[in-house]
Amino acid sequence: MKPWITVDTWVPAAGKPLVLQERDGVYVIRVGGQELMSSLAHGSEEAMARVALGSSAPGTAPNLSPAATPGGRRVLVGGLGLGFTLRATLDALAPSDAVTVVEISEAVIAWNRGPLAHLAASPLSDARVTVVASDLVAYIAATTDRFDAILLDVDNGPVAMSHATNAYLYQARGLAALRNLLRPRGTLVIWSAGPDRQFENVFAAAGFTVTAESVATRPGTRARHVLFVGRRV
Repeated sequence: MKPWITVDTWVPAAGKPLVLQERDGVYVIRVGGQELMSSLAHGSEEAMARVALGSSAPGTAPNLSPAATPGGRRVLVGGLGLGFTLRATLDALAPSDAVTVVEISEAVIAWNRGPLAHLAASPLSDARVTVVASDLVAYIAATTDRFDAILLDVDNGPVAMSHATNAYLYQARGLAALRNLLRPRGTLVIWSAGPDRQFENVFAAAGFTVTAESVATRPGTRARHVLFVGRRV
């Protein structure tokens, strides 16, 4: 088997280095030797846009809310990753809509503009996209923007988090803060590595009607991830 080729390494001021590697056209991002994400499996990331925005054809306005939003619809994507969620979101939106992407890692943003850009057809080059290099918790506390949909994929989900500071996003206060960023009847989709019935109850108690959808990580595999879908009530 061919060895992994290191494309780039980013050493943060604090914490473990972030490493981008490639082998036979497959890209992975690792931290501390552990794989964070891979371009081989992104079905659940793309499904986030599908469940949040509906099944509208690319370039047409999805049914995000019962009434059109003046100036176009707004979507917040928390976590850029390899760009697949952002690409699926853009493909579901109309030209007048807009997406804000919040990503804490400047390296991930730079890689999506460079060696990773081709994976998801260069979504950061789309004029509808605004990129914010920030911790999502800090962004939520500071922004005055409101959104029709929020897609949250900044960690492994409510359990087995890789960053303890993200715990707030999956707790009652964090979910309430995310709800306050949604327009009436807006949708919050949260990616998770697996099911969590207790979290579903916490999610619902924050003012959402909640469903859990099991989705394949990629076609032809039994591996599944879970999307928690909350509609603001």
